[in-house]
Amino acid sequence: MENTYIINTHSHVNMLKDTDIDTAISNAQKANIITIVPSSTADDIFEVDKFIQKYDDVYGYVGVFPEEAKTFTDKTLNNMENIIKNNKKIIGIGEIGLDYYWDKSFKELQKEVFIKQIKFANEMNLPLNIHSREAHLDTLEILKKYNKNSIAILHCFSGSLEFAKECIKEGIYIALGGVVTFKNAIKAKEVASNIPLEYLLLETDDPYLAPVPYRGKENQPLYVTYVASEIAKLRNTTTEEIAKITTINAERIFNFNAK
Repeated sequence: MENTYIINTHSHVNMLKDTDIDTAISNAQKANIITIVPSSTADDIFEVDKFIQKYDDVYGYVGVFPEEAKTFTDKTLNNMENIIKNNKKIIGIGEIGLDYYWDKSFKELQKEVFIKQIKFANEMNLPLNIHSREAHLDTLEILKKYNKNSIAILHCFSGSLEFAKECIKEGIYIALGGVVTFKNAIKAKEVASNIPLEYLLLETDDPYLAPVPYRGKENQPLYVTYVASEIAKLRNTTTEEIAKITTINAERIFNFNAK
């Protein structure tokens, strides 16, 4: 796909173990893939800040993941603000949100931390990259109530087509990754086939959820091309077309030019 850029809106490339990180990033760069790396704890906001400065075509989000809500303090917001002010490659707040899958014992704290980070993103005028697992209704309700001016992306979207349409009504973007290539991923395929393309984004969420034909192995940023190709098949169009439209969408959200 010469001259066609893809923006991979969610990649933990800094966490690769089986693949050399420099090689993984170089492979993505050669394929015109721009990679955005989220943080997940109050500490690794600093790691992401340093990491993305080392590479071209790699950007970052700062934020605290729902399962790490207990690590979040008001000082975390100050630290995030300092990083944003000093590093122009931080282009969003993420990954933040709600996760009721593993541990429901601190749902209220998760909500509180999510709301604080939404308000912070609004102040910074930055988009939101959101993790929502088994918490779809609460996530949408909180966004409706507290998000004033930040564009929201639901990363690794796992809801139904009906729920995707509800989110799109609120101007929320849907990001799909490797799951869409899995044979039994009926919901993901239905979402990929039917949502308006102007609300679609691509991601890998590596090192997790590698697409077919690498399912079960370590994922990496380059494999976003398999996501684009599967969505193109589902929609009876070309991979280039999916790459082009999703890149335009991401450029609009993050306010930059991939070229």
